[in-house]
Amino acid sequence: MIATGARNLRRGLIVRVVAFAAALPAVAHGQSLSQRGFVDARGFLYPQDAPNDSQNTVGDLWGREEVFAKPRPWIQFAVGLDARANTDDQVDASWHIDFRDRTVQRPALSIRRLAATIARGRLTLDAGKQFIRWGKTDIVTPTDRFAPRDFMNVVDAEYLAVTGVRAVVATDANTFEAVWVPWFTPSRAPLLDQRWTAVPTTVPPLTLEDGGRHLPEGSQAGVRWGHTTAAGLEYSASYFNGFNHLPDVTIVPGSAPTALAVVQTYPAIRSYGGDLAAPTRWFTVKAEGAYTTSDTPGTDDFIVYVVQLERQTGEWVLVGGYAGEVVTVHRAAFVFAPDRGLTKALLARAAYTIDTNRSVALETAVRQNGAGVDVRGEYSQARGAHWRVTLTGAFLAGHHDDFLGQYRDNSHVSAALRYSF
Repeated sequence: MIATGARNLRRGLIVRVVAFAAALPAVAHGQSLSQRGFVDARGFLYPQDAPNDSQNTVGDLWGREEVFAKPRPWIQFAVGLDARANTDDQVDASWHIDFRDRTVQRPALSIRRLAATIARGRLTLDAGKQFIRWGKTDIVTPTDRFAPRDFMNVVDAEYLAVTGVRAVVATDANTFEAVWVPWFTPSRAPLLDQRWTAVPTTVPPLTLEDGGRHLPEGSQAGVRWGHTTAAGLEYSASYFNGFNHLPDVTIVPGSAPTALAVVQTYPAIRSYGGDLAAPTRWFTVKAEGAYTTSDTPGTDDFIVYVVQLERQTGEWVLVGGYAGEVVTVHRAAFVFAPDRGLTKALLARAAYTIDTNRSVALETAVRQNGAGVDVRGEYSQARGAHWRVTLTGAFLAGHHDDFLGQYRDNSHVSAALRYSF
């Protein structure tokens, strides 16, 4: 299943990843230490060629180890390390340990998290590289501004940690949260010469070149207040002042007549948002929205909102809703914005636990005008305490000028074998 050819993976890279992931669990010993980790081998098959990429098979090898130390009841330290290899040049071949997650390719070795948590009374303080998540809705979360993602595969993106300080004060019914992030972590965009970067369909075909990324300097901050009522109603309001982790895109002439250079900039933004979750007898109503504005030239002001219903019954989890967008001031010519790309769409997810070892899930996004569709299904089965096999299929279709439709050549299937420890 792993591809061979011009962009083949060096054998030594795979050997080192496996050895690294297998050796790390020995670090965690003693009563105050715990650990978890995995080694994951995954293969992708794309039946169709994309206009800019004829690679139909991709292999990915991924190892992770996380260690947690709790020397006292009120303090915990967490460190996580990832190691990756890939057959399609999606991973940087150098072996330095990356901390800031600013590389165009995925790093071969990276610090996934490195944080301390102090809990004293009503105060919880997290400092270091950590995951900060806001919002209540699924699939699209408009207030989740401290959560950049790895969009190397646009429809299956994992979250990236940010480095900063988060303080949370909790009372009986209220929570007050403040976040400060001293430097910017961008989302990782698809590589320009690969299929998850959609290119204009012209004759002769156009080639995209990297025109550089302009990463902003300066800190980011946000505050969030949440309230829970005796009836179970939860709602919150939030404010974010920082930078968009998704770029505005400028297209300039490239090095050849059929080449275009892509320049990525990350505008300063302010975001005002809120969310709520209201349980009822039949389902939970969730709603979330945020107004994002910017003084940066060429950047849109817009509102993204989500309304969804969620129900858990027996072994089923059912989620369905609508994501919308209102552009209040249109300034941008091009943006890479998967969060906005999934708006004006009906969203749904269904998951069923067959038994303690098997589960299935189906997730879909359908544009309200029918111009784009994304349907993904997954079957997962565990064997024993350590092994799990996951089979996934993704179907994409639509018009070339729709966010989902532009990936219509990227329908694929994948198989993953994971060993957890």
